[in-house]
Amino acid sequence: MSSVSKTGAPSESGQPVLLRFDDNGLLSLLYGEHDRHLVRLEAQLGVRLAARGDRLAISGPPDAVGAAELALNALYQRLRKGLEVGDAEVDAVVRMGAQAPGAGAGESAVADVYAEDLAIITRKRRLSPRSPTQATYVRALRSYELVFAIGPAGTGKTYLAVAMAVSLMMAGKVDRIILSRPAVEAGERLGFLPGDLRDKVDPYLRPLYDALYDMLPAEQVMSRLSNGEIEVAPLAFMRGRTLSNAFVILDEAQNTTPVQMKMLLTRLGENSRMAVTGDLSQVDLPKGQPSGLRDAVELLSGMDTVALVRFTNADVMRHSLVTRIVGAYEARDRARDPGDGSSEPL
Repeated sequence: MSSVSKTGAPSESGQPVLLRFDDNGLLSLLYGEHDRHLVRLEAQLGVRLAARGDRLAISGPPDAVGAAELALNALYQRLRKGLEVGDAEVDAVVRMGAQAPGAGAGESAVADVYAEDLAIITRKRRLSPRSPTQATYVRALRSYELVFAIGPAGTGKTYLAVAMAVSLMMAGKVDRIILSRPAVEAGERLGFLPGDLRDKVDPYLRPLYDALYDMLPAEQVMSRLSNGEIEVAPLAFMRGRTLSNAFVILDEAQNTTPVQMKMLLTRLGENSRMAVTGDLSQVDLPKGQPSGLRDAVELLSGMDTVALVRFTNADVMRHSLVTRIVGAYEARDRARDPGDGSSEPL
């Protein structure tokens, strides 16, 4: 039985649609503080939303009213499942509806992304995908031993992988989490940075620490780092090891060489899985040096235990301006050299 009832139908004359919600306790979360989520939907979709008790009237152009109804229903169902709703979730559900035009297609896409079984539970957060590609990625992380995720920054490639790793550790399915990045010098020489080796490489690893602190309380992060259950280390530190009963994440993999990539991939031991993430449009290797990520994807993506997930600028989950920035750079790169595939996912 639906938890949202509807009366009225959008028409060319502008007759409003009236939604009625069966749980008043969730409405403040749905509407947001000072109705900020409703204001956000009005601005993005060009509709007018008027709340009266457990009822919400939607008026405006028929297509926009349909998109607003889809968004509100999807966000309400998230709340019923115990998932959070914030500005990012509002933006995401509007974006999904726009990318799947037509009421049926949009509803199907949103339902697929917000399926119950795709939620990732960590100690601090309960996460779920915010785009169809993220949903595909979460399924791959659960089902495959090796997952390659390629695409622009801000698409959640590393963040979701860290969340999945923490979730599996909490469930006792892996004993260790190993997070790694290549310490490639992008315009600044490591030798000129202050401090010892740890001080020099920690800035490269900081995004991985940030993701960990989003998933676990600070004291647990520190405890697990000190006892070796979680390890954050440069790629070079992986040589000669066998990584068993572990979830291994290699971030910024576009900056590995083919030799380095082979070295890491062959570290996998019993009951381990690996996520390899990167953006092939941001390779910082010396000119002429091939990317190990590109090489590995070309060589391995056809294997039945290996998954490849491609993200695009449509999946960028950061500030809406980031999506436009990524698109502008990609368009310029294509215009400069249409025959060069270096800026495009494989």
